[in-house]
Amino acid sequence: MKEDTARVTVSIPIKDLWKAMASDMRHVVPKVLPDIVSEVELLEGDGGFGSMLLFKFCPDVAKVRHQIERIVEYDESVYQMALEILEGGHLDHGFISYTIAFKLTQVTHAETLINIKVLYETKPEHKLIPGETMKSTFHFINCLEKYLLKDLST
Repeated sequence: MKEDTARVTVSIPIKDLWKAMASDMRHVVPKVLPDIVSEVELLEGDGGFGSMLLFKFCPDVAKVRHQIERIVEYDESVYQMALEILEGGHLDHGFISYTIAFKLTQVTHAETLINIKVLYETKPEHKLIPGETMKSTFHFINCLEKYLLKDLST
């Protein structure tokens, strides 16, 4: 199993960021990534630990129709969660396994540090480009921050 880590600071209060990334994820993701994700359906569970989510991708997304994820870690008391991809998505693009974990830490009242860890395995024939494991995550975080800043200013 390989591991990539990254850190990024966003201008969103920790409680608002956690709500969007964790408890409201099903409703927020299609609004944050409207050209990529058309719907997030709860397949199993209550949205917390052990829940399964189906991410349905828009027709224009190349080579991917869906991604099923299971929440394998969820601890609101320390703002930490992890999602394991079970089917589709990254697994259709050279990965055998892919789990992403987020740990949020308050920096200031209006800023949050996001520690990101990706655990993954690739197919032997897959040549991994450095940074490829984080590319979609950084895009999501950037779009989420813009969405929440717009939402908080209204």
